[in-house]
Amino acid sequence: MIVYILQVLSAMALIIILILFVLRPRRKKKDILPMPDHYKDLLDAHVAFYQQLDPEGREKFEQKIQQFLNDVRITGINTTVEDLDKVLIGASAIIPIYAFPDWEYINLHEVLLYPDSFSHEFEQEGHHRSVAGMVGNGPLQNVMVLSKQALRFGFMNNAGTSNTAIHEFIHLIDKTDGEIDGIPEVLLKHQYTLPWV
Repeated sequence: MIVYILQVLSAMALIIILILFVLRPRRKKKDILPMPDHYKDLLDAHVAFYQQLDPEGREKFEQKIQQFLNDVRITGINTTVEDLDKVLIGASAIIPIYAFPDWEYINLHEVLLYPDSFSHEFEQEGHHRSVAGMVGNGPLQNVMVLSKQALRFGFMNNAGTSNTAIHEFIHLIDKTDGEIDGIPEVLLKHQYTLPWV
């Protein structure tokens, strides 16, 4: 009898959880404006991934970048954030998650763009400036720091597979489960695990 009551209570709890999940308030999306034509021109001139997409894929890529740029602030620290920088940061964010339909960077609110490499203490002068990109921790939780020089170099034809910004976004995706260990555990229960690997 006790087992039956526990089964009924478990079933009721599961039903309540499912109802709450379905009825939970969804985050409202801000209206996303179409991508400006000059952003598309910048993508076409600098992003090989975009160049290889068919027209439908390009539109999907553009929409994802626009959503990202709508959600994440990009701030220049001792440098001006130009449209090219916005487009390249957006592309860096979308390339790793392009195949995942509903992915959002819930753990990123701002990208700080430094003019050049910096130290682990975020100093922009001195001899120990070897960092080109970093996913923030502690007081910089939900912040990414990128070198403008490294960002642009990563999309040059001779950069090969060395793209600091994409590398940092992959770390950010991996960090969604709380630690950077190579595979985001949050995806392991989903159909995204195999595409990720």
